[in-house]
Amino acid sequence: MPRFKHYNYDQDAMVVINYQEQLQPGTFEHAVHYLIEHKLDLSVFHPKYRNDDTGRIAYDPAILLKIILFAYSKGITSSREIQWCCETNIIFKALSCDTVPHFTTLAKFVSGHAEEIEELFEQVLLVCHEQGLLGNELFAIDGCKMSSNAAKEWSGTFKELGEKRDKLKRLIRHHLREHHERDEAETEAELDRDIRRAKTILSLDEAMTKVDRFLKTSSPSYGGHRLRQRSEHEVSARATNQRLRAGQQIPKPGPQVRAAERQVRKTAPEPAQNRMEKHHSCK
Repeated sequence: MPRFKHYNYDQDAMVVINYQEQLQPGTFEHAVHYLIEHKLDLSVFHPKYRNDDTGRIAYDPAILLKIILFAYSKGITSSREIQWCCETNIIFKALSCDTVPHFTTLAKFVSGHAEEIEELFEQVLLVCHEQGLLGNELFAIDGCKMSSNAAKEWSGTFKELGEKRDKLKRLIRHHLREHHERDEAETEAELDRDIRRAKTILSLDEAMTKVDRFLKTSSPSYGGHRLRQRSEHEVSARATNQRLRAGQQIPKPGPQVRAAERQVRKTAPEPAQNRMEKHHSCK
C-alpha cells in the first residue's frame, strides 16, 4: 500500500505572510483592493468624521469598503461574521491589513453611509464585471448570478450598459439591506439575551437574599441554640463521670440550680402512668 505524507487541517500555525502578496492579480479581491485604494474618491466620507484634533482615530473607509464588498461576494452579510473573518481568514486579513474592525463599527458604517457605499460599489462591480471577475462570486438577486461571460455581455449598446448598471444597483441594495436587517436582528437577539441574563441574575439574588434572611432569623439560630445547650450538657456529664471514676465527691447544686429544677418539675407534663394511677384511685 502506498504511503503518503500526513496532513491535518484542524491545526493552528504561525505563518509569516505579506499582505500584498495574498492579493493575487487577476482575482476579485485584488481588483477590489486596487480600485478602492487607487481609483475611487473617498473624500465623500470625510465630512462625517469629527476627529481632526481630538477623539479616537477612526478606521479608514477604504479598509471598511474592501472587507464589506469582499464579504458580500462570499454571501456574508453579517457584521459579526465579517469581524470573525477578519480574525481568521487570510484574504480578509490582507484586505484589512489585520486591523479587525469591531462588528459595531462595521454596522454603523453601513447604516450611516448606505448611499455613498452603493455608488462606490456600483463603480467597482462594473469594472470587475467588464474584467470577467464576477463569474464565481455570489452577487445575485432572486438566485440568479451575473453571467461569467463578461466579454459577450459587455459588448453592447449604451442602453445595455445602463441595464447592467441597474442590475448591479439592485444587487448592491439587496446586500446592503440584508446586511442592515441581519445586524438589527442580531442586536435584538443580543438584547434579549442580556435581558434574560439580567432577569436570571436578579432572580438568583432575590432567592439568595430570601435564603440568607431565613437562615439568619429562623432555623439556624434556633438549631444553633439547641446545639450549644446539648454541647454544654455533654461537657457537664463527661466532667461528672470523670469525677465519679476518680472517686471524687460531686458538689451539691447551689440554690439557684435547685430552684430551676423545681420550676422544671412544676411545668413538665405529668407522665402517663401517674395519670392512669390517679384515675383508678379516684374510682
